[in-house]
Amino acid sequence: MPDETNASMPQVLTRRDFTTGRTVRWCPGCGDYSILSQIQKTFPELGRKKEDFVFVSGIGCSSRFPYYMDTYGFHTIHGRATSIATGLKMANPDLSVWIATGDGDCLSIGGNHFIHLLRRNLDINLLLFNNRIYGLTKGQYSPTSEFGKVTKSTPQGSIDWPFNPPALALGAAATFIARSIDVESKHLQEMIKAAYKHHGTSFLEIYQKCIIFNNDAFLTLTEKGTKADRQLLLEDGKPMLFGKDLTQGIYMDCACPEVIDLTDGKYSIDDVLVHDKTDRMKALILSEMTYRPEFPVPLGIIYEVEKNTYEDLTYQQIDQAVEKVGPGDMDAILRAGHTWEIK
Repeated sequence: MPDETNASMPQVLTRRDFTTGRTVRWCPGCGDYSILSQIQKTFPELGRKKEDFVFVSGIGCSSRFPYYMDTYGFHTIHGRATSIATGLKMANPDLSVWIATGDGDCLSIGGNHFIHLLRRNLDINLLLFNNRIYGLTKGQYSPTSEFGKVTKSTPQGSIDWPFNPPALALGAAATFIARSIDVESKHLQEMIKAAYKHHGTSFLEIYQKCIIFNNDAFLTLTEKGTKADRQLLLEDGKPMLFGKDLTQGIYMDCACPEVIDLTDGKYSIDDVLVHDKTDRMKALILSEMTYRPEFPVPLGIIYEVEKNTYEDLTYQQIDQAVEKVGPGDMDAILRAGHTWEIK
């Protein structure tokens, strides 16, 4: 006889349950290893059956992700992971759908799909692995490469102004915008959990090192001697402080942000801008710090609000239509209107 008591207990999952036996094929030292590790550590804590999770990817180094997660998964085509994920979520809203994508896959050929996913607000989690370079195709500049970036495809320096992912997401009416770094394991785990809890499209940008083609992209953010002065760790309801002893802060001079020093006697903690993740204007200010070296880089939840999801509204409309006119009859629909009988 089966043990009914044990059968009714929830399954306890571990990191191993989300690990496949496949050899992970990224360059040694690639930031993708860390992201994969934090996902596998975090998912057992989410309290879901692993059969509920689906990973969808497009093309790029990040797009190998579904092969290494022991969940359902789709390795799709360049830039279209968001489209596949949308169809998947609409067909089965109970699934926890995750997109693994890169700055090239998502913001170049996939840019149009990205902004429409955000504005529709499906309950989908999008992880943007941003290394500011095309890694899989060997080092061309990407949509997030900084102005003047020297690469194989821009030997005299890029003359494109880069996309600013949080600002782009904010303009597309995203309901959850956050940022973390591949090597900040604890912080990354917290952001993954926060993204999962959000009901709507969660957009998590992860700064990720491409050790071969763009190794120094985020060096000052991760080096022990400089990261305290470069990382602005956001906490909702807390002052925006940074620096080794938290003696620097963000101050609003009319409509313009600036960095202030709390040790010079001119300013106090009361002058420091307080983070409010529901404040769209503060989110815009934070997002605009991205490519400005005079400011620290915001990390954490930049913006989060609640809004009806696309799939919830769609199924509400279906229920209302069924209540009004009854369930549909496919055979009757096909035979409606003008028909011809072919003999």
